[in-house]
Amino acid sequence: MEPIRINKYLADRGVCSRREADKLVADGRITVDGTVAVMGQKVTGQEVITVDGNQVMANKVSRVYLAYNKPVGIICSTDPKAKDNIVDAVGYPERVFNIGRLDVASSGLILMTNDGDIVNKILRAEGKHEKEYVVTVSKKITPDFLNNMRKGVLIDDEKTLPARIEQLSEYTFKIILVEGRNRQIRKMCEALGFVVQSLQRIRIMNIELNTLKTGEWRHLTAKEEAELMANLS
Repeated sequence: MEPIRINKYLADRGVCSRREADKLVADGRITVDGTVAVMGQKVTGQEVITVDGNQVMANKVSRVYLAYNKPVGIICSTDPKAKDNIVDAVGYPERVFNIGRLDVASSGLILMTNDGDIVNKILRAEGKHEKEYVVTVSKKITPDFLNNMRKGVLIDDEKTLPARIEQLSEYTFKIILVEGRNRQIRKMCEALGFVVQSLQRIRIMNIELNTLKTGEWRHLTAKEEAELMANLS
């Protein structure tokens, strides 16, 4: 095969995303024919390539896409040394990693895959695709709170994008975002004097949590997978 960058090579073989591969290279955790890899290095697949001492198989793997209902307390980390990491929690028989994150105190839908290239596609689509959450807060929701959440809230010196929001009960609302800033909903609520008591993601683009039980995973259907790829094209 023609030489390709090592981050793409690893992504094609389901080892990790390209971004994670770059970090592994920077940390000196990848070797090529016994020599520590360098950023931007190209390989043909004829080399002996290892990650943390484990040799990478030369053949591409079949793509796997999973929907997982993450429980509170599970950490969105692929580091095997991290307690309660998401890879161990899912327990899939092949290596998979999470697409995006949910903080440890949040629960709900997160996608898992061995497709390292899809992460780049989703990152490029940030600000375009929807994510839906059900949130319970510490005090009664007011019209002003809903209006401010809908228009956007200043957090980390930057106003959030407009959001769709629907009140479900005195303390619970549903919100649809098209961005994914760190702890965004919690920070938005805190900026308005509310504390999030529970936060569950129930949808990512066309993928819905539905009846998937906490801690369980399922393969995406062929229709879900096709729609997901169309959304990212």
